[in-house]
Amino acid sequence: MLPGRRLAALTGAALLAGCSRWPGALSPMGEGSGRIARLFWLFTIVCAAVWLLVVLALWLGIARRRADRPHPLVEEPRRDRVAYRVVGACVATTGVILLVLTGFSWWTGKSLAALGERPALTLKVTGSQWWWQVQYEDDQPSRVLTTANEIHIPVGEPVQIKLEATDVIHSFWVPQLSGKEDLIPGRQNVLTLKADRPGRYRGQCAEFCGLQHAKMGLLIIAEPRAEFDAWRDAQLASAAEPQSDEARRGRDVFAAKPCLMCHQIRGTTAGARSGPELTHFASRETIAAGTLPMTRGAIAAWIADPQAVKPGSNMPRVRLDADELNALVAYLEGLK
Repeated sequence: MLPGRRLAALTGAALLAGCSRWPGALSPMGEGSGRIARLFWLFTIVCAAVWLLVVLALWLGIARRRADRPHPLVEEPRRDRVAYRVVGACVATTGVILLVLTGFSWWTGKSLAALGERPALTLKVTGSQWWWQVQYEDDQPSRVLTTANEIHIPVGEPVQIKLEATDVIHSFWVPQLSGKEDLIPGRQNVLTLKADRPGRYRGQCAEFCGLQHAKMGLLIIAEPRAEFDAWRDAQLASAAEPQSDEARRGRDVFAAKPCLMCHQIRGTTAGARSGPELTHFASRETIAAGTLPMTRGAIAAWIADPQAVKPGSNMPRVRLDADELNALVAYLEGLK
């Protein structure tokens, strides 16, 4: 078992590494995020220009103030008429600018909604404290796939995501691919995204949802259609049979401990659904919703003391001796 301080350092290093790798919303890689970025820059440029003009007008007013004017409240009809016209023109210009910006905002929202008219793929993402359940919908029940915290999508095709929550309000945000959309208990919201280029895109819960809100990340992997289909077919298969005696002992440990009361592994007796689906657990790149990398040491640390890694999470600490822990890690490591 790793000491608490070492676990904290490992967690912090993983988060910092993730932050350094993932560009933000101003580096769009999808059609929706590109339109949002263009709207952002339009608002920024217009607001900056207005601010500069206001500052310039203020400076001119101060610089040209007449020293011989007896009192600021004394009326000067000719100068006051000019001032009234200038102020009136500025107010009218401000109204026009607001209407134009509102129009661009409405047009952007309408174009984003149009992306979801003919989705190539439909997912249902459910947010919980503090992880994501992902279900790939299909007309054939045998093709429905459930996974967690990592989403694969085909490049260049619109993907419709139905968003739900089980406990509190969460917010789904993948800055390079889409805007934010809330997940609200008892209500289903819909978001459509499309990746223009293959790659890995970091997502995050963008609505404060509790103690571990900052550690509720997800990863979207955009890949060519052929690679996506191959990945999906592999994920639909049942769990691989353990290849070593240690891994087989680990399967027995999993079945004998409380693990099977929360998790599902297709092809075994574990069929619970209150925790993440683990059938192909080791094929993912991270553990605990982007908190730790998928390594043998990180798996052991997470199982041995999850509360040291993610305090407040629903993953309980299961009492295991060293041999049981090593065997369980070997089994989970083979679930690819």
